Amino acid sequence: MKAIILPLLLTIFSLSMNSCSSEDASPVAVHTNKNVIINQHNYDTLEIETLELINAYRASKGLNNLEKVDYASLKSEEHCDYMIAENKISHNDFTARCTAIIKTLGAEKVAENLAYNFNSSQAVLSAWLNSESHKQNIEGDFTHFGIAIKECPKTGKKYYTNIYVKL
Repeated sequence: MKAIILPLLLTIFSLSMNSCSSEDASPVAVHTNKNVIINQHNYDTLEIETLELINAYRASKGLNNLEKVDYASLKSEEHCDYMIAENKISHNDFTARCTAIIKTLGAEKVAENLAYNFNSSQAVLSAWLNSESHKQNIEGDFTHFGIAIKECPKTGKKYYTNIYVKL
């Protein structure tokens, strides 16, 4: 099984690095055994508001509401911390995040939206909806999502990582 998954992930990583804009990560689909763990993520007001706006938008399009999954939010938080430390927005290590979510939650597919320097949930959602690839993730065939919004202590700018998961 590992012999099949590793080349598949390397191929997906290679394709996603060549086809993604600097703020987009296309969905990755890989199947594995479902094996869910429970973690706790403390959501702040901006994170909850952003998740609620995404679900309101999805509902307006006749799509299912997405449920929060703390593990994806913890992975989102780790990535925000990384981007703050690097002082740049990037999808670096998306394949590692994706693989961890697939392995831990048994996800069928994973996608990611990033944003930087927005001060409101509505502003970031509007920006994502004005980008075709981000909009596709928001409207995608997913069941769960996670989010982290972290402020850089040096600049005061916010970094957003929103991970979409199909369980």
